[in-house]
Amino acid sequence: MSEKAAEKLIYGFHSVLARLRHDPAGILEIYLDVTRRDARARDLVHQAKAAGVRLAQVEADRLERLVGKAARHQGVVARVRPVALSHSLDDILDNVAGAPLLILLDGVTDPHNLGAILRSADAFGAHAVVAPKDNAVGLNATVEKVACGAAETVPYLMVTNLARTIEDLQERNIWVIAADMDGDTPLSGIDCKSGIAWVLGAEGSGIRRLVKQRCDQVARIPIGGTVESLNVSVSAALCLYETARQRGG
Repeated sequence: MSEKAAEKLIYGFHSVLARLRHDPAGILEIYLDVTRRDARARDLVHQAKAAGVRLAQVEADRLERLVGKAARHQGVVARVRPVALSHSLDDILDNVAGAPLLILLDGVTDPHNLGAILRSADAFGAHAVVAPKDNAVGLNATVEKVACGAAETVPYLMVTNLARTIEDLQERNIWVIAADMDGDTPLSGIDCKSGIAWVLGAEGSGIRRLVKQRCDQVARIPIGGTVESLNVSVSAALCLYETARQRGG
């Protein structure tokens, strides 16, 4: 792998500050809009200096050339080394103390949804988020920005076959629950105290039939109003909250 291929760009204050806190050695250089003189920018400069990370103050058009005009970079971009996904799902589960909590995503391709799900996963103590290698979004700059640092703390694993992964989890006595509007059991009726993996699908297409058939149970989130369904990231947050609530945390 070339040196250039071993780099990527992240942007936005949440993403860059999170990397500074968790992995300053992985930051190659930070670029800050020279016109940013506010408290947030001063804090970034202070933390970069304290961590020994090189920071360059540049014109705004250079940031746009780096990440594109459409990116909401907030005036800060960083060149970083990608976070190594050194753990397999088996490695993670072998080291979990207590009941595992996982999120399995089937067909989620929107980076904003994945970023929000990672953020909720971090907030409610999920051990990993899992998705198939095909028809899924990877960890890109948009995901990292929306995740507000959670992309650095929650493992995001991409597997070859999601249905087979479900079977492997069931062999470990992890209860696999599909969250779907057609479920027979309301969310509050699911026992979340033991190991659990929540399966969620993209809006519109939902969870694929083969994947849903592999699940132990199908739960629904009761909703009122005129909407037919919730955004997948909202559904994930509700499932994670219900799990944390039942576990007393």
